[in-house]
Amino acid sequence: MQYKFICIEGNIGAGKTSLSQRIAADFNARLVLEEFSNNPFLPKFYKEPKKYAFPLELFFMAERYKQIKTVTEQDLFSEFTVSDYYFVKSRIFAQNNLSLDEVQLFYRLFDIMFSSLPKPDLLVYLYADITTLQRNIKKRARTYEQNISDKYLSNIQERYLDFFRKQNDFPVLIIDVTSVDFVKNTSDYCKIVDAIKEHYSEGIHRVIL
Repeated sequence: MQYKFICIEGNIGAGKTSLSQRIAADFNARLVLEEFSNNPFLPKFYKEPKKYAFPLELFFMAERYKQIKTVTEQDLFSEFTVSDYYFVKSRIFAQNNLSLDEVQLFYRLFDIMFSSLPKPDLLVYLYADITTLQRNIKKRARTYEQNISDKYLSNIQERYLDFFRKQNDFPVLIIDVTSVDFVKNTSDYCKIVDAIKEHYSEGIHRVIL
């Protein structure tokens, strides 16, 4: 791997964690995984989103910051690291879930934290259509996720893509995984790894497997 810090991103159910875990195992890389189970507001948010959106996003942002900062202090760039999220995820979900007043306050806190964190050498975005995402969500059977709407997933997807179009700080590799199964199919997984190994300039790049 020519990249020292790779972030695997994607919508809910895209397979971020599965891909990150397999790459880390195969390449003996440091692995950073988001810890959803630690957030006590997540099940509550899906039942009452307006009431619990702000504490949900604050908790996630604080946990992500603490996690990445800890890795940074351990010399993040001394070896290959793969993470199943990028810190900007906090901003994207806040845009989608918070009211205008809440999001303005959230941005102020986000900007303070974001300025001290490293940028990825490569961000890999796993793109899947909404039908595929919903199928994956049903398959993994997290109770609190089972009523996520197509509209919610579509909004998240659009916010990610909008962010990629507006940034030019690092390469973004968008891989369409709608019709592949890189968990069960080794050939599909190897194609993704081969794509990740290529050199990319800053901006958006798309790969069709």
